[in-house]
Amino acid sequence: MASSLDLTGRVAVVLGGTSGLGRTIALGLAGAGADVVPTGRRASLAAEVCEGVEALGRRSLSTTVDVLERESVDALRDRVLESFGHVDVVVYAAGTIVRRPTVQVPEDEWRSILDVNATGALRACQSFYEALSARRRGRVIHIVSLNSFVSLKEVAAYAAAKSALLSLTRSLAVEWAAAGVNVNAIAPGVFRTELNRKLLDETDRGRELLMRTPIKRFGCPEELTGAAVLLASDAASFITGQCLTIDGGFLASGVNS
Repeated sequence: MASSLDLTGRVAVVLGGTSGLGRTIALGLAGAGADVVPTGRRASLAAEVCEGVEALGRRSLSTTVDVLERESVDALRDRVLESFGHVDVVVYAAGTIVRRPTVQVPEDEWRSILDVNATGALRACQSFYEALSARRRGRVIHIVSLNSFVSLKEVAAYAAAKSALLSLTRSLAVEWAAAGVNVNAIAPGVFRTELNRKLLDETDRGRELLMRTPIKRFGCPEELTGAAVLLASDAASFITGQCLTIDGGFLASGVNS
């Protein structure tokens, strides 16, 4: 079993891998043996995470990408193939969220949120498909959300986008199975990061999220690593079209007190 989880010799690209949960996943894949390209819009953050990958003894490539531009995604693919010769894993962790009453959401904001969270994933999958299918053990991992399953107040555009991303995951799993590409998703529950720490610790919304989590704590980003390594590995050779929910029991919960 340990050998089936070993990612040595594999190349993983993590879009949205320069901060937050994407960064943790990028470093987790490197820790399991993969060479990892963590990328996003900010060159300084990309370089920083690349150093972290290399500190684990793996190869990396410091580069940026704008998931809103197909030319940028294609250029990323070409740079990775030129540097490593192949791609085995693509993780789509890029995302954006705005909290606003739905009646007030302007259409340009709606389009922008869907473009980053869902259409950007489509661009990445289309761009990397040929490379992923070439070795017949390709892996795509989309980072979806609890909002793919349930409503959290005043984030309708984000919920719609993450629901679309989960549906895209299932559709591609069916279409690409014959090409040897497995497509799955991870739905994180509530994880404490520097960006949301104040929200979780100091607001009624944060207290309600904690109350609805049976384990009675928020997740640590490193607790996503195991799911990502599994879905990227040979241990997941017969897993496709699935979503692993890492949420401390949130979605299973009814009354907690």
